[in-house]
Amino acid sequence: MLRVGLVGVGFMGWIHQLAYRRSDQASLVAFCSSDPKKRAGDWRGIQGNFGPPGEQIDISGIEVFDSLQAMVQSPDIDLIDICLPPHLHADAAILAMEHGKDVFCEKPLALNPSDCHRIMQASESTGRMVLVAHVLPYMGAFAYASDLVSKGTYGKPIGGYFKRIITDPTWIPDFYVKDKVGGPLVDLHVHDLHWIQLLFGKPESVHAVGRMRGDVAKFVHVLFDYGAQGLAVSSSSGVIDGPGRPFTHGFELHLENATLQHEFAAFSDTAETMPLKIVTRDGQVIRPELPAADEVDAFRAEIDDVAESVRTRIAAPRLNGTLAAQAVDLAILIQDQLADRNKKS
Repeated sequence: MLRVGLVGVGFMGWIHQLAYRRSDQASLVAFCSSDPKKRAGDWRGIQGNFGPPGEQIDISGIEVFDSLQAMVQSPDIDLIDICLPPHLHADAAILAMEHGKDVFCEKPLALNPSDCHRIMQASESTGRMVLVAHVLPYMGAFAYASDLVSKGTYGKPIGGYFKRIITDPTWIPDFYVKDKVGGPLVDLHVHDLHWIQLLFGKPESVHAVGRMRGDVAKFVHVLFDYGAQGLAVSSSSGVIDGPGRPFTHGFELHLENATLQHEFAAFSDTAETMPLKIVTRDGQVIRPELPAADEVDAFRAEIDDVAESVRTRIAAPRLNGTLAAQAVDLAILIQDQLADRNKKS
């Protein structure tokens, strides 16, 4: 059983804690917080955009610390789960690895390529693992599509279109601050940038158009150039000023012998889903029945993969730290390109 210490008792920390309850591969044995109420198990003030609200948790059998510095000293912890705000990821991850702990870090790995490089360099020098919580490929239709691709059921991926759009997230402090949350590309579109690379590999270049808000991109359309491979890949992501539709995401994924299509949209009055369909080359329309699950189940599957990765010392592809770092690289490359384009115009 993997023994885990959690730092960052906010929304994502709460969701991870729920997932550990369901896992038979990993156990939450410790957490740290500077908040005395949270150290006493009162997590009732936590609320996010999915899952149940926080509650009073039973802390019996869990070590509680007032700082990460204290928690990493414990010999009874194998891995540190980092759910802190993104600008704190690099220093926390490096501290944990320097004290002999493997690291499981919420996305994005960091806010910029420099901090991602620092983390991966520390992993190399300490021999500790960096696994990154890009949960999208573990979720519903995305997980099903990822599995089809890995098995080669309908041949290789040859293209696709990926969408992830929200309304202005006024509930997230500093969302548009470049060195705190990072804006829509680093906080939101990084999900798709990670999945696109998992499916197709790293593009040779990108071509972006869109709108800026201050020094971060607000909305972008991106073409991914794979050179002579002949892949046709594009994405749209960012923030619209339409609170009636707070969230939508979807994809159309082209394989050699089939096309996969899925979309979900949360509106202020209801949620609507275009269920996953597989349109085959020979004219069939297949509507697969996905396993019954909620969002926490995806995190549980991810955590089980973390445990297996630590056990074997081989990072599961969906958790690979280098791939997560490349997603941040792409986000910043797209943002810089868009900023330069808008300056010239």
